[in-house]
Amino acid sequence: MDNNKISKEHVILVDEKDNELGTEEKQKAHIEGKLHRAFSVFMFNSKGELLIQRRALDKYHSAGLWTNTCCSHPKHGEATIDAAHRRLKEELRVDCELKEIHSFIYKKAFENGLTEHEFDHVFVGKVNSTNPNFIINPNPNEVEEWKFISLYELKKDLQRYPDRYTYWFKLLIEKINFSDYITSSHNSL
Repeated sequence: MDNNKISKEHVILVDEKDNELGTEEKQKAHIEGKLHRAFSVFMFNSKGELLIQRRALDKYHSAGLWTNTCCSHPKHGEATIDAAHRRLKEELRVDCELKEIHSFIYKKAFENGLTEHEFDHVFVGKVNSTNPNFIINPNPNEVEEWKFISLYELKKDLQRYPDRYTYWFKLLIEKINFSDYITSSHNSL
């Protein structure tokens, strides 16, 4: 990823209750490990399978690792749910109705000297992947590859190959019972 692009982007700094404290250049916030607002999207199909993506090989951290459908940071003045929709379109060129189900804080230092310290809002959505109009056309600057996978197969793979997945994705899969959100009652999203 182009470091100039990263340095021009800003993140929203927050406290432990998600109150805004200002903004910071994205790269500086990650170098200094400042707590900032983020989001993670989990999109399921009508079979209850989760759409996961392998991050592009030139991402500034966690490159080439499998993760949830989409994740990023809202821009200053942008509602977090609006940012989630924007990034779904930018990364995978798809969108769906979303519902926030959880939020949590995590902090992880990476080998490249950057630290993710995020107040992460978690959204779920559901798509009809059998609809012929549903087409995923990922942005190659963001996504190396993608697939739908059952939660059962995903959890087996996570146990066998944990190093193939992003840190925050593993936390969320352990923390949230996504089965509650992909049942037939979830159709009312």
